[in-house]
Order: sequence, then structure tokens, then C-alpha cells
Amino acid sequence: MEAVVLAAGEGERLAPLTESRPKPMLPAANRPILSYVFDALVETNVETIHVVIGYERDHIREYFGSAYRGIPINYVTQEKQLGSGHALLQARNGLDGPFLVLNGDQIVAPEMVDDVATSYDPDDSFGTIGIIEHDDISHYGSVSLDGDIITEFTENPSGEGHRLLNAGIYAFDKRIFDAIEQTPRTEGELSLPETLRRVVEDDSYGGLQGVRTNGLWVDATYAWDLLTVAERLLSAEWIDGASDEDRVWVADSARVHESAVLRAPVAIGPDVVVGPNAVVGPYTSLGRNATVAANATVYRSVLDVDTRVGPNALLLDVVAGRAVDIGAGTIAPSGHADIPVAGTVVEDQQVGAVLADRVDVGGGASFEPGAIVGTDASIGVGTHVSGRVAKGSEVVR
Repeated sequence: MEAVVLAAGEGERLAPLTESRPKPMLPAANRPILSYVFDALVETNVETIHVVIGYERDHIREYFGSAYRGIPINYVTQEKQLGSGHALLQARNGLDGPFLVLNGDQIVAPEMVDDVATSYDPDDSFGTIGIIEHDDISHYGSVSLDGDIITEFTENPSGEGHRLLNAGIYAFDKRIFDAIEQTPRTEGELSLPETLRRVVEDDSYGGLQGVRTNGLWVDATYAWDLLTVAERLLSAEWIDGASDEDRVWVADSARVHESAVLRAPVAIGPDVVVGPNAVVGPYTSLGRNATVAANATVYRSVLDVDTRVGPNALLLDVVAGRAVDIGAGTIAPSGHADIPVAGTVVEDQQVGAVLADRVDVGGGASFEPGAIVGTDASIGVGTHVSGRVAKGSEVVR
């Protein structure tokens, strides 16, 4: 089979980390989310990966190039963000037979993709969807089954009995494109879930098969969810790089001072430098070319590529984007916070700070739990930061 990966969206609720790159390129432990999606497809033996790109699309093209682990990549562009159904339509001309569809921003186990691929028979059903049991489906909605036939999709489920979740793993043939085109637009967008609801409600389509499957399934709704994503990947040992000892992954090109302490599980990426008496981990991942200077402590944090942590800094539950410079003696403690996101308030979140790409933090700065700092912002020496700091802002006191 071929595969289509939907990777054109912005990921608004993950701002400010998505102010300068798409959600699929955010760090999951020490590499992009999208690389795990591609891994699952390679393990399922797909012959071509068609990637629908849109928002900040050059980041994906430049990182992955024309192939991944020997499998050709074909890029198609969604020029305007007009919904997941519209995104899938962009891949129409490049497909012939049955194909898989995956979201580019959700990590799924290869065996889950294989379950869907091997279960799909276009003569028996309109399409096949992977279904998992999940403790919290409030962000995703639930699925009802009668045997292996999907009977209902429920948005915003409440109460007991709603535990089955659409895992975002699909198998279709070209009939899906006609169904998408027949779906009414909602606020100008074509939604793939809305198309699937119509298919379930109209017997003439032939029904949707739901395949119960199991395996690691990880999604990030908000920026600080990347901490949980990394924790689950580290716990499952889905980490690239050499493992010097149990659950301590250190890339061959990394330099870790003999007096530094690495607390498992921890992932140290290529060209990383960890200085004398620094403490890194547990549940911490450092991206390529990151630096943790002498006597600094980094606990349950995700630091992306080229990020620098100065000496004597203390970071707890911190997410830092690319090329963030954190000055000496900076303190970012963890705590519970109510955080405004995309017009709503997400209550009682355990987090330190979220620092977007290229944030510059002066020495001796400190952060309230839940502080969110936008791309290219500058935080002055000794500044105390709370709430949100907008993109490109300069904070001096």
C-alpha cells in the first residue's frame, strides 16, 4: 500500500512553539514527531509516502528530503488551511489503489498501522479505522461499535461508557475523495471526521470498519504536553542513539563531563555538551548540539536543537524550542498553573516554563510556573516572568 500523511496544519494550541514551524516538527524526545510517523509506515512496508504539507512547509521538506529509510517521499501542498478533508484531497492525483492515511502530528506504534492495513478489504467496507481504548477522550471524541462496524462518532463525550477513540489511522480507496467532495463545508473547511460521520449515517456507502488495536499512541494538545510525550517515549525506550547503560541514551558525538550526572531515563542527542557537575534527568531529552553548562540542573524537560543552558541554572518541567539561550543562574521551577490558550483557560497544569524558538534569557532571570514566552523574545538580566510574553517582545523588569 501507499500512505498519505497529513502534515499541513499549524497546531494553534501548541503556540508559541508553532509560531515558526508546523506541529509535526516539534520535538518528541530528541527528534521530530513526524519521524516516528514515518517509522511506523516503514515498518508496515508501504511503498511510497505522500506528505501533505502547508504551514511552514519548508521545515519538513528540508529535514526529510526525498526519501526516508529508503522509502520515497512525495510532497503535495495544501496552499490554504481548509481542513483535514481538503488536505487529503490534495493527494488524490498521486494515488491508485488502496492507501493508508495517518496524522503527521500523532505518534502511533507500527503494529497499530499494520493492524489497519491488513484488516482493510475494499470489497467488505468503505474504509477501516484503528480504534483504541483511552482514559481521556475529551479532546478527541468517542467511537461506538457494533461488532467491528462503526455506528456513531460522538464529540465531547461525557459520563461513563466512552472509552473508544479514533486513533487517526485509516485505510481507504479512492471512493473517499468523492465522499469528501460531497461533504458540506463548515466555516469554509472540509473536515475528514465530518465526512466519516456522514459515511456512517448513510448505508449506501457500505459502512466503516473499526479495528481494535493496541500499542503506544501519543498526542500533544498543548505545548507542555511535549513533556508527557517525551516521558512516554523514554519509558517505552523509543529513543535513537547509543545506550551506555540502562535507559541512558548518549549519542556517540556527545560530550558528557565525567563529573556530570545523568539520571535515567534520559536521552542525550548528537553533539550535545554536558558540563562539570551538571545534573540531567530523569525524563529529560536534549536535542542536537544542546549545551548544559557546569552545575546546571535540568529535570523532566525537553530542550530542542542548539539550545544553551548556562551555569547554575535550574530548569524543572521546561520545554525549550530551538536555539534558546538561557543565562547563568536562571530558575524555572515547576508548579500548578491555569494557562490561557486559544481563547480558553486550561486549568491546573503541572509545568515550569515554555520558551519558544530563539528566546534569549539573561542571567539570574526567574519564571513563574506556567510562564509562556514567544519566539525571539528577550528576557532581561534578573527579570521575573509570569503569564505570557508575546513574540519579539523585550522584558526588562
